Amino acid sequence: MATNTHGYRTQPTATSGMPPGIPYIVGNEAAERFSFYGMKSILVVFMTQYLLSSAGRPDFMTETESREWMHLFVASAYFFPVIGGIVADAFLGKYLTILLLSIVYCVGHLCLALMDMPEPFLAATLEPRGWLIAGLALVAIGSGGIKPCVSAHVGDQFGRSNSHLLERVFGWFYFAINFGSFFSTLLTPWLLEHYGAGWAFGVPGILMAIATLMFWLGRNRFVHVPPRGSAYFAETFGPQGLAAIAKLVPLYLLVAVFWSLYDQTGGAWVQQAQQMDRRFLGIDWLESQIQAINPLLVLLFIPLFGVVIYPAVGRLFDFTPLRRILVGFVLAVAAFAISARAQGLIDAESARLAAAGLGPEAARWPSVVWQLAAYVVITAAEILVSITCLEFSYTQAPPQMKSFVMSLYLLSVSLGNLFTAAVNMATRDGSGNSTLSGASYYWFFTGCMAVATLLLVPVVLLYRSREYLQPEADDPAPRSH
Repeated sequence: MATNTHGYRTQPTATSGMPPGIPYIVGNEAAERFSFYGMKSILVVFMTQYLLSSAGRPDFMTETESREWMHLFVASAYFFPVIGGIVADAFLGKYLTILLLSIVYCVGHLCLALMDMPEPFLAATLEPRGWLIAGLALVAIGSGGIKPCVSAHVGDQFGRSNSHLLERVFGWFYFAINFGSFFSTLLTPWLLEHYGAGWAFGVPGILMAIATLMFWLGRNRFVHVPPRGSAYFAETFGPQGLAAIAKLVPLYLLVAVFWSLYDQTGGAWVQQAQQMDRRFLGIDWLESQIQAINPLLVLLFIPLFGVVIYPAVGRLFDFTPLRRILVGFVLAVAAFAISARAQGLIDAESARLAAAGLGPEAARWPSVVWQLAAYVVITAAEILVSITCLEFSYTQAPPQMKSFVMSLYLLSVSLGNLFTAAVNMATRDGSGNSTLSGASYYWFFTGCMAVATLLLVPVVLLYRSREYLQPEADDPAPRSH
């Protein structure tokens, strides 16, 4: 059995079963995603309704500014995977990179929690906006740096004998992400509403500390693929590496448009929910809590797609990964069209109130069911696009550059959020509000997604797949076909 100087296994064992380290990785991912999505779910609301100066005076942002900050934060969190992937593959290895950056992640949450400290402390240190910037920067570095390493670390546990379980385990991996996200998206807005920013940002930080501990406990169960050292750069940017990257870049550029739409569920859709009748199932929901329907639906859809939909469609035609992504694009267009229609109803009601000289007590806002319907459609799109891209990116990457290729996929999330932030910046007027407002805002992004869908068709038709898997202990040659 191949081991490194610490006695860790460096290659998967030949087994048809599930690798022993998977429960630690999946459990870690659930806690880490609770941390990230819990914090992210309240960002827009915090910045527009709760952000104060050190003197306790309101320091709120406009809706447009808060959307910019949120999307720039997400863009940063999905840019740092490029750096994390290189550090892991070339220098530290995935395990040590994940462990060290998780500590940075925890410090970032601590900075966010410090925004709620008493005024004397804030006056002697940083303004709350300063702690906000520091916290978001550290969370972006920590969460972003570990993202490609964790998903590639999952794949590294598998060899030729149990590669048939990869699709299932990436489904579990995504299940864990949304299990954590569902509970955090319900709990964190409630903590912000009733206990303030300190607890709302602090509890996700505690979960991140638990995630770090859980990952450390699994160290003797993992396969630790060693870093490549200086040879990594020659291999990654040699003919084979560049060919693999060049094939995937057109796909990732188009997937960026999908993420531009999808991540607005944490920004524009939260603000849209503020102007809707949010009473549903006998409960008056907070606008930030509506997002919880997404991870709940993911938990339901993963087994539905895996057990029912994929086998049924597969009996009709070969439902390849790229064809799944194409169908997901079509659904994303439909989801944003629903949200655009809902915004049109909100605009009409706002115009009626203004014409009649009536106040918001007198409003008949459209039901939040409109947004719930859009969530159903975009969550189905997420299953088809995101889970498929995770598995597809791993299998298409040569063994020495798994983390780097995963980071390029995650960079598409960053590009999508940069595009959204750029649109908000470019259309901002002198008062800080976007001139691309109301339903026209949603129809603009719907049109962008429609164009991306059309451009994806030739990519699906022309792409030639080649899969790479990690060699097993009794099979030193890399496997590809």
